[in-house]
Formats: sequence, C-alpha cells, structure tokens
Amino acid sequence: MFTILAEGANPFTQITDSFGITWPLFIAQVINFIIVLFVLKKFAFGPIQAMLEQRKNRISEGEEKLKRIETQLAESEERTAAAIEEANSTAKRLIDEAKDSAASLSEQKTQEAIASAQGILAKAEDAAKAERTQMVAELKQDFGRLVAATTASVTGKVLNDDDNKRINEEAVSSIEG
Repeated sequence: MFTILAEGANPFTQITDSFGITWPLFIAQVINFIIVLFVLKKFAFGPIQAMLEQRKNRISEGEEKLKRIETQLAESEERTAAAIEEANSTAKRLIDEAKDSAASLSEQKTQEAIASAQGILAKAEDAAKAERTQMVAELKQDFGRLVAATTASVTGKVLNDDDNKRINEEAVSSIEG
C-alpha cells in the first residue's frame, strides 16, 4: 500500500506521493470547502444567530416589564398603606376632637363625628382595595399577554383566540396558585 521512494527524494514529495495527493483536486476541494463554509455562515448560521438574539432580547424585555410591574405593585401597596395610615390618623384625630368636644356637645354630635370617621375609613379602605384589585388585574392581563407572546415566539406558531385564552388562564392560575 505504501511505497517507499528513493532515499534521496524530497520528504514532502514522498509524503504527497504516499498519500496520493493530487494538487489540482486538493486545491479544488479546499476552495469548495471555503465556499460551503461561507454559504453556511451567511445563509444558515447568521440568520439563526440573529433570530436567537432577537428571542433572547424579547425574553429579557418581558422579564424587565414583569419586574417593573412588580415594582409598581409594591409601590401601589405602599401608597395604599400610607393612605390607610393617613385615614387612620385622620379618623383618630376626628375621634379625639369628638371626645374633646363631647363635654360641650350633645350625644348626637358625638355620634355624628364617630360615624364620619368610620365613613372616611371605609372610603379609604374601599379606595385602597379598588386600586389593588385594578393593579392585580392589570398585572394578570400583562402577564397573560407576555406568556402568550413568548409562547408564540418560542413555538413560532400564530396562536388563535382559544390558545390565547387557555394560555392566559393557565398563566393567571399559576400566579394565583
């Protein structure tokens, strides 16, 4: 199989002759390999990498939106707590004023002040509950849209209304659970 050439021959020539390298075919194969490599890089790997980068960016943006929504929800809860605290202090102040003026006013006026304070508390609590409910509903809706968009993006499938509804319900139930 391997032939040994004369000892005085060039070692490089001996190797190429031993392996049967034909230079025009070898150069043609190298050129073909470079062309195939270029075509794959330009038309296969490049677009795939760009698509993966876009998906990565979309997922990052979705996570950032979710973090912003969570931050807004936390801020809303803080504002609600502050509003309740303010309402409590206002109610306490009104009750204290009612107690101070009880000596000079009749029993009916004292009852009106207490009722007014309780109404303010009830209104403040109702407003806080309504704002929290609204924020939770917005969060669920945004999360559902984000999950549906991410699912559609990852699967590459256009989701119909039934798919969107099912995904939204599953996302909401996972948040509530």
